Amino acid sequence: MAQRFDRNLERSQVLSMLAREKPSRRQAIIAEYERRSEAAFAPETLRSLNQIKKSFRVWCEERGASAEPPISPDVVADYVEHLGGKLSTNTIETRLWAISELHRSQFLPSPCQHRLVELALKAVKRKYGTWTRQAPPLCKAEVLSVVADLGADLIELRDRAILWTASDTWCRVSELVALKVRDLQRQDDGSSIIFIARSKTDPYGNGDYAFLSKSASIAVLEWIEAAGLKADDPMFTKSQPGGQRTPLAPATISRMMKRRFKRKDVSPHSMRVGGVHDAFRIGCSLSSIMVAGRWRSPEMPARYGRRILASQSAAADVAQAFENEAEQALQRI
Repeated sequence: MAQRFDRNLERSQVLSMLAREKPSRRQAIIAEYERRSEAAFAPETLRSLNQIKKSFRVWCEERGASAEPPISPDVVADYVEHLGGKLSTNTIETRLWAISELHRSQFLPSPCQHRLVELALKAVKRKYGTWTRQAPPLCKAEVLSVVADLGADLIELRDRAILWTASDTWCRVSELVALKVRDLQRQDDGSSIIFIARSKTDPYGNGDYAFLSKSASIAVLEWIEAAGLKADDPMFTKSQPGGQRTPLAPATISRMMKRRFKRKDVSPHSMRVGGVHDAFRIGCSLSSIMVAGRWRSPEMPARYGRRILASQSAAADVAQAFENEAEQALQRI
């Protein structure tokens, strides 16, 4: 009978083996881990990891605690309690992941698995809840209203192309800025398919596709022609003639959307949320929504659509079926 793999046991055995190594050999392995981590993790992940470690170090110094591994579980539990109500529980869990990774990089047991830390996190969730603020939706009607008001100068052509592409494809901002001109593939009916080489849920580059309507395709092609972009150029770049062909920064797209919609609360992610809202309104299935947004599980699109789904629930259907009786009851009051 095959022995079942036990990850925790395997880690304990590795730690035990390293504890017996000479200090010079141990340091060499730690340096190798750091080098391989830089190649394995996405740049955004590494930036987040470094920012969290810096923030945690400052917090520890203010309290006279050590931020160097091994960190005591009671220190991490106090840190979780300190963050409660200030950050979402998802963000706190990301902080704990970074502290765990700090220990893994030194081949030390993580204090984040200690029961003290688990209880601290449960207490924070119970006291403050696990609700996460969702980006406000930008639905198709609002997007079309904005793109219709844009003119024909270069920057407006570009912004129209970005907004229409984001609305049609439900691309994350990281996917938008990574698009190249060659990723646009025309179809016989005038619409297009956009190849997405890599994404948050596809870190190893299996590739995926998104749909672009005929009108959106025309807008993108007008921008590409006006900007004189070539196949290997970023699809969305600076609008100045002769400017360097580098991808726009995600923050640049975010600022542009706030300016065009005249709203400070929207972000590029609002297009994904709005797309899900529109899809549920017209009766699309959850599976087709997952395909459109390139989700690997139904959890996130279902969360985005909770407000719409409440109006399509059995309770809503029952209430609607008895609407006439409800109106009569109100008239008798």
